[in-house]
Amino acid sequence: MKLLLDFLPIIIFFAVYKTSGDIIMATAVLIPATMLQMLYTWIRTHRIEKMQLVTLVLVVLMGGATVLFQDKTFIQWKPTVVNWLFGAVFLGSQFIGKKTVVQRLMEANIDLPAQVWRNLNIAWVIFFISMGIVNLAVAYSLSEEAWVNFKLFGMLGLTFVFILAQGFYMSRHIQSDAPK
Repeated sequence: MKLLLDFLPIIIFFAVYKTSGDIIMATAVLIPATMLQMLYTWIRTHRIEKMQLVTLVLVVLMGGATVLFQDKTFIQWKPTVVNWLFGAVFLGSQFIGKKTVVQRLMEANIDLPAQVWRNLNIAWVIFFISMGIVNLAVAYSLSEEAWVNFKLFGMLGLTFVFILAQGFYMSRHIQSDAPK
């Protein structure tokens, strides 16, 4: 349910674009949809995750610039900026603090050796940087419609495949308290 809620603004953006063919209008709808999603999350949980907040700020800033200047370039760059910011944060966590971001997010549910946490964190850094690059490649080499399709289906699909691969990697290294 949380995943659906997280993707709801993107789905709304996609639906408006597909029905209107207008990326500016779809972006104008994306901004309040994202704000409403955050408001609903806050009312329900009294908590907003930092990643969600960063995404909201970038949707408002870059989406607002898209609408204000009638230029799709801003909204097309937003996924790249978000991914590169996340990549920078994950990379920084390799050097700042005792635990990486991945370890802080997942250690309550899984026990892994320190080196595996570091490897997973670096994998996420590479993934985020790569996703930013791929987003720009699609935005600048394919049609607007292809980019909109990629934004929903391509990025979601690549993320799903990456998470599956990460799960297989983690399963080989899970530490158990059970006797052997």
